[in-house]
Amino acid sequence: MQDDITYDLAIVGGGLAGLALSIQIAKAGYKVVLFEKESYPFHKVCGEYISLESWDFLQRLGIDLPSLNVSYIKRLQVSDIKGKFFEQSLPLGGFGISRYKLDHELAQIAKQTGVIIHEQTRVNDIHFSNEHFSIASTKGNFIAKVVAGSFGKRSNLDVKWKRPFIIAKRNKLNNYIGIKYHIRYDFPDDLIALHNFKKGYCGISRIEDDKYCLCYLTTADNLQSSNNDIQKMEQNILSANPHLKKIFGECEMLWKEPVTISQISFDKKNLVQDHVIMIGDAAGMITPLCGNGMSMALHASKLAAKQIQSFLEHTISRESMEQNYSSDWNKHFASRLKTGRILQRLLADKRLANLMISLGRSFPALIRTLIKQTHGSSF
Repeated sequence: MQDDITYDLAIVGGGLAGLALSIQIAKAGYKVVLFEKESYPFHKVCGEYISLESWDFLQRLGIDLPSLNVSYIKRLQVSDIKGKFFEQSLPLGGFGISRYKLDHELAQIAKQTGVIIHEQTRVNDIHFSNEHFSIASTKGNFIAKVVAGSFGKRSNLDVKWKRPFIIAKRNKLNNYIGIKYHIRYDFPDDLIALHNFKKGYCGISRIEDDKYCLCYLTTADNLQSSNNDIQKMEQNILSANPHLKKIFGECEMLWKEPVTISQISFDKKNLVQDHVIMIGDAAGMITPLCGNGMSMALHASKLAAKQIQSFLEHTISRESMEQNYSSDWNKHFASRLKTGRILQRLLADKRLANLMISLGRSFPALIRTLIKQTHGSSF
């Protein structure tokens, strides 16, 4: 198949950032094509908690959040390996909704707005020449004026381009695995809990339809030491925390097998690669314990949309588009990611994690300050 249309924007990856960007540019009257290797709806590893800073933006995109029976989360609980915990209110708060539901809703809005979505389509190469991109995919070749990369935490294009985080030596920030379940469990609707265990932490919070997202992040070493057996790792390592032991022992698992992802990296990433603008996790990941990756992805799509639209209107050059986007992204997110990496290192150290829990119990204002540093304002 050879598509004869020259698209104004091509987006590789149909997660939150990619779909949100596609809707904004299509609403502005431009031709947009989006490639997604899966078929909607589908599950993906994600904590499925969104800061309220994203509420108005999602509503403007066309998502009727109240009608989706989302949860409203107002409190945070954090425990150490032995189960000692602190609990406090969240300064801004958030809501819970599954990616299965939210991504599907955004995909439907994108299609209604005129975005051409190619599902079950993998992009194998992107080449820039003479101010246009040639995109080679499993559905054929496409041409676009602008390309945005929204292909998540790790993709075949990252490997092909040898992006720095791909070729970096293994370290404390780039060799994680993520595992997610949907469960039913007797747990407060307005609470998100983060329970620490050896070399990892697990979050639980309510999503839609009285279901809960149970998602944890740990090192590849933990799985390898458990003979690559997820259930064994949960029994021997995660369940050393009494809160997690109770959850895994009493909850109703809604799936036969969890959704998993490996080789997760929290290293810094370049924001523009060969003139491809990176958004979402492709641009950089905040550690899940900060609970703000979904809001960052949505906000980044707004920042990118502003610059892309200006370029398509011929009011700025490609170079300015790329520089302005990079500057805006760093202004809004660089300090958040830095704080997240610091917290990641703290919680990876048993002694420091215990100290942090103790401080959280004695000085709640300190924790509120840390939370505010990983969140932004309504956009």
